[in-house]
Amino acid sequence: MKNHVKSVAAKAAQFAEITKNCIKNGNIPRAKKCLDIAELLFNTGSNETKSAIGNIYVFSVSTFMELKSCTVANLFPPFLKKEYVSQINASGI
Repeated sequence: MKNHVKSVAAKAAQFAEITKNCIKNGNIPRAKKCLDIAELLFNTGSNETKSAIGNIYVFSVSTFMELKSCTVANLFPPFLKKEYVSQINASGI
């Protein structure tokens, strides 16, 4: 049996899917916990982890929340919210 090691990017994408499923199913407390964990990873992780959380997780979750008309500002912890805002400003929206 081979070990299947997922990349940091793949793990960030999978974690984003878990968070989006929580939101979709109305389990906001669990979604908030996921966002808090992502915030911790973003603040304390390696550069690769920070990049994956910022570029993959935040982008995926915020896009989903916007499509579902959820308020990003109310759910995102401070540093993830700052990352989200910087992505919005960089996109020129």
